[in-house]
Amino acid sequence: MNTHFYCKNKLRRKAVGSRKDADGNPITPTLNGIDYLEVASVDQKTLKVYFLHNLPGQTNPVPPGPAPPLKKENIRIDGGVRIMNVQVTEASANKNVLTVDVNKAGDFSLYTLRISASPADLKPPAGFDPQLSAVEFSFKATCASEFDCKTETVCPPEKLTEPEINYLAKDYASFRRLMLDRISVIMPDWRERSPADMQVALVELLAYVGDHLSYYQDAVATEAYLGTARRRVSVRRHARLLDYYMHDGRNARAWVWVKVKPEGDAKDQELREGTRLLTGGSEGQKVIGEADLQKVLDEEKPLVFETMHKIKLHHSHNKISFYTWSDSECCLPRGSTRATLLNDPALFLKDEEKEGPVLIFEEIYSPTTGKKADADPAHRHAVRLKRIESTVDKLTNTPIMEIEWYEEDALPFPLCLSALVKSTDGTSETKEISVARGNVVLADHGRTLENQELVPKLAPDKGDFRPRLQHTDITVAVPYDHESAKLKAAAAALVQDPHKALPVVSLDEGGETWAIQRDLLGSDRFATDFVVEMEQDGSAQLRFGDGVLGKKPSGGTSFDAKYRVGNGRAGNVGADKITRIVCASQDICEVRNPLPATGGTDPERMEEVRQFAPHAFRRQQRAVTEADYAEMTERHPEVQKAAAVFRWTGSWHTAFVTVDRKGGRKVDPKFETKIRRHLERFRLAGYDLEVNGPEFVPLDILMMVCVKSGYFKSHVKESLLRVFSRHDLPDGRRGFFHPDNFTFGQPVYLSQIYQRALEVAGVASVEVKRFQRWGKKANKEKEQGFLEPDSLEVIRLDNDPNFPENGKIDFEMYGGL
Repeated sequence: MNTHFYCKNKLRRKAVGSRKDADGNPITPTLNGIDYLEVASVDQKTLKVYFLHNLPGQTNPVPPGPAPPLKKENIRIDGGVRIMNVQVTEASANKNVLTVDVNKAGDFSLYTLRISASPADLKPPAGFDPQLSAVEFSFKATCASEFDCKTETVCPPEKLTEPEINYLAKDYASFRRLMLDRISVIMPDWRERSPADMQVALVELLAYVGDHLSYYQDAVATEAYLGTARRRVSVRRHARLLDYYMHDGRNARAWVWVKVKPEGDAKDQELREGTRLLTGGSEGQKVIGEADLQKVLDEEKPLVFETMHKIKLHHSHNKISFYTWSDSECCLPRGSTRATLLNDPALFLKDEEKEGPVLIFEEIYSPTTGKKADADPAHRHAVRLKRIESTVDKLTNTPIMEIEWYEEDALPFPLCLSALVKSTDGTSETKEISVARGNVVLADHGRTLENQELVPKLAPDKGDFRPRLQHTDITVAVPYDHESAKLKAAAAALVQDPHKALPVVSLDEGGETWAIQRDLLGSDRFATDFVVEMEQDGSAQLRFGDGVLGKKPSGGTSFDAKYRVGNGRAGNVGADKITRIVCASQDICEVRNPLPATGGTDPERMEEVRQFAPHAFRRQQRAVTEADYAEMTERHPEVQKAAAVFRWTGSWHTAFVTVDRKGGRKVDPKFETKIRRHLERFRLAGYDLEVNGPEFVPLDILMMVCVKSGYFKSHVKESLLRVFSRHDLPDGRRGFFHPDNFTFGQPVYLSQIYQRALEVAGVASVEVKRFQRWGKKANKEKEQGFLEPDSLEVIRLDNDPNFPENGKIDFEMYGGL
């Protein structure tokens, strides 16, 4: 079935094949589709495709009318790993059976037989259901198998994280230490002290007086060194000399959903950039006028967020239902990147496709009880759409919309779409569990203040001009570019590097704008740049140029400052805490953030800078030795491990870099080009560069397994194959031979294999009979208890019957049922 949902009840085939409507009245079917496929010959070259109704050209065909009969040009077979390009040589129809002959039999992988309008048009012919126009099959379906032929895709429950508990704590001191350590983790700013102790009070009093006396005596000598500086500005400047940027924190960001009234004229209403949003407030107060804003800020002191881009609001985007193609009890599995939406009432996502619209998937009812109060608030997720296609379900003439989002926004949990729940009267009904929310805008923490005077207001005729801002807690943020952000995943919009963040401050001098910079080392004498330096109490001081590095303000110059206030972890509010909007529109009836705000970070501590800054300039930026080339390559986010060797190639040295790519993916020419560009700025002049993949060591393992009584051998073997696979398991763990579990020169130990095998339910005992390299003679690996590859080799075991040379593992099962 050509669908991307996993549904408990498969009702689409029944709906297309039925000759009666929902009331039991006979109807004439208008759509046909594939029912199932059989491999009908011993040589596996003849296939029989059974349809739900008679084919065109037969008695009482579906669709009725002059539809042309299916020919071999209408049939396409895709797939295959070792045997590909399977071609259809002949096709003949008899009632609802289509006999297809192919030129060769396929391998062990899955193939897809698809009926299409023509070889150039992959859409199904007229009268054929798009969901039942293709079927997956295996040429080896008639081969003997000890497993059930039917496999089910499951949506496992989310695995909850558990806190680490030290069960060895048994006495007073250890319990006290345990709780203090835990508080230190969840509250890192907390420091234990005993203020009631007289000696501590006296020491603190004397230290306070002595600190002030000492500061006045040697302030210059104290601030001259990074290790002794006490002012934040001094530490910041020392760190900059070491090529380390001390950060002043960053503000939080959140996705906010705006609900508009359906009866209002809000189809094309635009929510402007910079619209203010407030936290808290009474239940009925959702919209605040500009005239009432200052009163609310003074009395309630809410946190203020502001929208970072403009969006158009549509009432049809308030609540968007998923479309499950006539099926029920469906869910989107973990890792999904596409879905189908109901396009009734009409959605305007297609009109906003260039804007990269963001949707929030939200569970609104519990799939178990069906109650709104029991819905899991953790089952909410924001995605940015990259493909939108409007179409119609020809079976029911329902307008729908196919959507696809970025891989980085893949669902981190299974999302239940519909479930069968019991009502209060004891009857059961299928209920919509989750919906999609449109009208989503990105907002960040901070309130904009305009036309603010500096203190002092006027620049002096002589000397430096070091004014301060009137407010503290200045917003620090990474500059946001909506044009580039809308081409990336929604998750990327929330990521901010605090070391790249700058205070949100701008100055205006008689129509001329002065821009903020990280420092003035790159500013010329005419550049209207300035720097903001924060102190420990949150106050901000401005530093202008001296006429050489940056323009110096003329005497008597005054500035109008525009900046934002609100920063740090205080902006990391929980879900549904942003509940009010400041605007004059009467069409907006609700505002909230379904997901918590994230990214808010407090300013970096001076002690952290003292520890990190001295090591910043020691970060190697040139590849000189073989180890340097390996280290620089591993800085690439797609590289798990790298190794490098130098070789003389006749006229010059060449650095051969071997890359172990994450996920076991192939080091193809495209990836090689990417690594070359990454290493170009580190490469030593006069050295050539060559990138290649690792040498894999395929394994050959045979295990004899004794199954406990009461367990089926086939079930236990299936579990063992899953545990020793190369894939991610449904419970979130990795298979034992996952490519990221092994890298260059890493051995595989028999003890680990025994341990993983004995953890499988139903396994009584295990004995490894064969443990060696595939296709090679045993070299005492079993006796030694481990198999160790060379320095540029990586262990591999795919257990793919199409490619046994990539490693295989077999099980001999005894006992059980």
